[in-house]
Amino acid sequence: MNTRFYNARILLLEDDGNYNIINGELWVKKDEIIYIGDGSDVAQVCKGDEMILWDVQKDCKGNLLMPGFKNAHTHTAMTFLRSYADDLELQRWLNEAIFPREAKLLEEDVYWLYILGVMEYLTSGITSNFDMYFFQQMGAKAAVDVGFRSVFTSGLNNFSESLERVEEDYLKTTEMSDLVSYMIGFHAEYTTSKELMEGIARLSHKYKSPTYLHNSETALEVAECKQRWGMTPTALTDSLGMYEYGGGGYHMVHVEDGDFDIIKNRGLYVVTNPGSNTKLASGIAPINRYLQEKIPVALGTDGPASNNCLDMFREMFLMTGLAKLREADAAVVPAEKVLYAATTEGANAMGLFDCDRLAVGKKADIIMIDLNQPNMQPENNIIKNIVYSGSKQNVAMTMVNGKILYEGGVFDIGFDPKEIYEKANKIIQRVNNEV
Repeated sequence: MNTRFYNARILLLEDDGNYNIINGELWVKKDEIIYIGDGSDVAQVCKGDEMILWDVQKDCKGNLLMPGFKNAHTHTAMTFLRSYADDLELQRWLNEAIFPREAKLLEEDVYWLYILGVMEYLTSGITSNFDMYFFQQMGAKAAVDVGFRSVFTSGLNNFSESLERVEEDYLKTTEMSDLVSYMIGFHAEYTTSKELMEGIARLSHKYKSPTYLHNSETALEVAECKQRWGMTPTALTDSLGMYEYGGGGYHMVHVEDGDFDIIKNRGLYVVTNPGSNTKLASGIAPINRYLQEKIPVALGTDGPASNNCLDMFREMFLMTGLAKLREADAAVVPAEKVLYAATTEGANAMGLFDCDRLAVGKKADIIMIDLNQPNMQPENNIIKNIVYSGSKQNVAMTMVNGKILYEGGVFDIGFDPKEIYEKANKIIQRVNNEV
């Protein structure tokens, strides 16, 4: 598929880290961006008699093309538990409502539930996600079938999966398609034995893979880990040799001074999930300190059972808003830093270095933001409009890997949305009858 976007405004990340918006055209050949400019220098692309036959030529009407959001922490197939177990603190939420129902999930369920999650990602301008859940080969198959880009990591714990299954998922997922990849990981210290964690460290060394886990989400988690091992979850996992090839932690709300040193020395990523942490009353992560200490921060929604909305616009606002509230300083964590976390830094955390920005040679993971909406006017500052007043209503188009999967409220994923909704409702009904 060859696509020419013209009459567009295009959001570019410059080498100095600043954003620039230009007027012009963006060309996509198959899955790659081959031209960005004002159209006056296209001869460098069309050399000699070479002609590009366009499958689609799209007049953007002055709307904004930008890199898609990277949802850097998700549990996609938890869509079946959306709005089911709310208004509970984390441990009760997990042990009384979530774990018993997840135990009844079938592999086939994950396929349909994953597609439902992808549909919501597309409406929010999300072009890739970093997923931790069960039956990951089935989730990867769903991603490939609809044409969505996904990175997977294991949710291994004492109650599900095994080290052998983690290795199998790693090998088979990475062979499926260039749309899916895998990083070694496990659920959390408080759900996983030391023997399993040591096994994860061995796998990360074997495959030279970064390691990811839920880390320091609640004060109770950190306190109990210190009681068990005499150190924080960050210090414990580091002592087991997990971060030889990098990685990071999801949430990272309750961190101590020594943890900051480990995070910096190991080059770890922090993936913050402000919506979920707010809803579960887990706390507010020290985002401003992370940024001040030049620790990379990516942004994720967490799962649709704890959030309950897979909406990066809401996450962006909460990331900056809660940081300002925590520090009692309205100047901290400005919009540009938040947008960077939601796009480029998320791509970096997920190993998607060819999807981190709009540039020639990068993958065509692109969204169009409708600026002709009341919440985007006036155009005093488009970036601040996106972060502070933007919403899913502004997502006019979502392209992944050079294919438009969502545009104008219509999905092109090979499935009828009604079929997906019916499947999801039947799954939760069956699960509830079995619990």
